[in-house]
Amino acid sequence: MASLKIDEQDIVNAICIYIADKKQIAPDEVTVELMYDDDYGFSAETFVNGRQQILVKQNMIEALRMWLDQELGRDPFSGIELVLDDEEGIIAYIR
Repeated sequence: MASLKIDEQDIVNAICIYIADKKQIAPDEVTVELMYDDDYGFSAETFVNGRQQILVKQNMIEALRMWLDQELGRDPFSGIELVLDDEEGIIAYIR
């Protein structure tokens, strides 16, 4: 099967669904900002009801796995690679 490219907005959507599921709230109550740092790598800053939570790369991949399974009906244990693209921002490739 060919690799699938996940754009930045879909990564944000996956994280919103993931956090909403964990906190038992609606996904639209979650705000997400994706980040990349040369020292720390990929992360996501989330806000729910004024409270901040930082997700590390592994949490982001867990969110993408949940999204792949629930929203796309794809194998959630496919290889997932996060990439920082100069033009598209943070994207993911699913093998």
